[in-house]
Amino acid sequence: MTLPPAHAALICVALPGLAISTEQGQLTGHGLEGFYRSGRRVLSRCRLRVAGREPLAVQARMIAPDQARFVAVLSLSANGGPDPDVLVDRVRYADGTERITLRSAANRPLRLPVEVALGTDLAELGAVAAGRAGPDLPASVHDSGMRWSCATGDSVVTADPPPSDALASAGLLRWEFELPPGGARSVELRVRPAGTGPIRAVARGATSPLAPARAASDDPRAEALLRTSIEDLQALLLWDPAQPADTHLAAGAPWRCGMAPAEALAAARMTLPLGTRLAAGTLRTLARTQLVGAGPRSGLIPGPRRQVGAQLPPSCTGQEATLLFPVVLAEARRWGLSEAETEELLPAAERCLQWLRTAVGDGTYLADPHPGGPWRCETQAHAHRAALLGADLLDAYGRAGGVGLRQWAGEMRTAFREDFWIEERGGGRPAAARLPGGRILPHLGSGGVHLLDTGLLGAGAPAPGLLDKVQTEQLARLLGGPAMDSGWGLRSLGVKEPGYNPFAHRSGSVRVHETALAVAGLAAAGYEKEASSLLLGVLAAAETFGHRLPEMYAGEQRTEGGSPVPHPTACRPAATAAAAGVLLLTTLAGIRPDAPARTVTLRPVRGAPLGEIGLTGLRVAGAPFSVRVSRLGLAMVEEAADGLQLGA
Repeated sequence: MTLPPAHAALICVALPGLAISTEQGQLTGHGLEGFYRSGRRVLSRCRLRVAGREPLAVQARMIAPDQARFVAVLSLSANGGPDPDVLVDRVRYADGTERITLRSAANRPLRLPVEVALGTDLAELGAVAAGRAGPDLPASVHDSGMRWSCATGDSVVTADPPPSDALASAGLLRWEFELPPGGARSVELRVRPAGTGPIRAVARGATSPLAPARAASDDPRAEALLRTSIEDLQALLLWDPAQPADTHLAAGAPWRCGMAPAEALAAARMTLPLGTRLAAGTLRTLARTQLVGAGPRSGLIPGPRRQVGAQLPPSCTGQEATLLFPVVLAEARRWGLSEAETEELLPAAERCLQWLRTAVGDGTYLADPHPGGPWRCETQAHAHRAALLGADLLDAYGRAGGVGLRQWAGEMRTAFREDFWIEERGGGRPAAARLPGGRILPHLGSGGVHLLDTGLLGAGAPAPGLLDKVQTEQLARLLGGPAMDSGWGLRSLGVKEPGYNPFAHRSGSVRVHETALAVAGLAAAGYEKEASSLLLGVLAAAETFGHRLPEMYAGEQRTEGGSPVPHPTACRPAATAAAAGVLLLTTLAGIRPDAPARTVTLRPVRGAPLGEIGLTGLRVAGAPFSVRVSRLGLAMVEEAADGLQLGA
């Protein structure tokens, strides 16, 4: 299916509500335009006419993750000169509300007939995206507005003040307003499925699982990125219907407004500096989906397949989620997840680890789950990290299995450094994958980033990696080189590799999540120059996107005075991209907590690429945590939980 372009749309998000608009402000029913509730388009047309004419659009902008503002003007006098007589201000909300305000700029009283033409197809978002939405449904006058019905649902629009006239055959509401000079009148429209109330946002007030952290830096882009990232994360929050106390992140708008297990866990992990509540809710939600019982799939967390480019077959995101589960639980415990919550989730983590041992069997590597599947480089990195952090978790609670996991991980490390490293002139590179017949796929891509993401053990120590010191240094050089660093972030495939396409999802585009992992991994390994270059590239890209990072954008080379090219079908906002904003900035302070041991270690980026930066309102060990990194790269804790000691 070819998705319609969404890169230029203004997307208001407060799930399960969406409002998608063009810069013109009018909802015409074309493309994706409309208000959506739980994936259904409850209103597709909302066209405003004042004095028989459509106002001229002059500005459109997002004013919050769930709100967009559209400004238009109208000239009524034939000989009135260039200045408009009426200013039209429309504020559109994801919850299904639109407020239209008319302001007179004329020096005489105005009598303004106002019409709003409404319509909807009540189509599912998938049908809209596939071009199968169908015609508008017939309307009926209902209370102070209109109603539409079909076999699968219905929708109601109400207006305040009520219209003076309503014409069902045209879906038309009419008012007659009189405006004195400088006067204003407003109409508020509310659309929702019949019989339902307003959207109750997950992130409202104390119900948000994310701490309201803030950044203050010599570089003002840091403050804007962190604020916008947290706002976008809050807009993507969902309750688990099976247990509404548990929240998780949808993958992204407009295409993926539901649970995607691997992305939800990855985003929850990157937002651990904002507290452990999101991680706990995500883990509990996914534990309820875990396969149990006999058979080789027991312990697996189901997930869809994901296209990864022309070089490899689709990967299993369920496998990725299963390996991430014990990692997120182990690291959430380090950040301050309570012992009771950790113990509650431990059986599910044990089942994930047992699935891993069963899937590997007597072998060394974890293959794709389908017959003849390759051994992917990044899958081995995920499995190795899961084994080490999982063993750490099992040992902490006196559970068996840690010794075997560490032994297998050690054997894999020894073999991997030989089997997955391609020696060549210039220092070599990690293989992207090995095929069962022994053939190696040598292309250089962002999958190698996961080799640097080793995970966090006790006392602020990173877990051992699959590469040795020399190989790690070479990988850092490759990731920081011009083939991979586009100047806007890390490409998913090097420019010299066969099949490179700057717009391809995983064959050349910049994926923000993997760029953030690269920054964090490079910084932790001591390669600050390469980490800083990638960080500054994403920060520059974020500024051009209004600090609302898309999940990906084109991997074209940055040029003087240029800007990153949007990908037409990228989700924006996206959970992993918004969470990446949190990881990018907290990496500068190098926070490595060990809440069970009541310590926190700081490993700041000494080069201070953004100058001085202070991060306030984070959460470590269940309490507010604030840290400041000076222009000299020295870190100082300014607020912390009682009894939390600074580690060496």
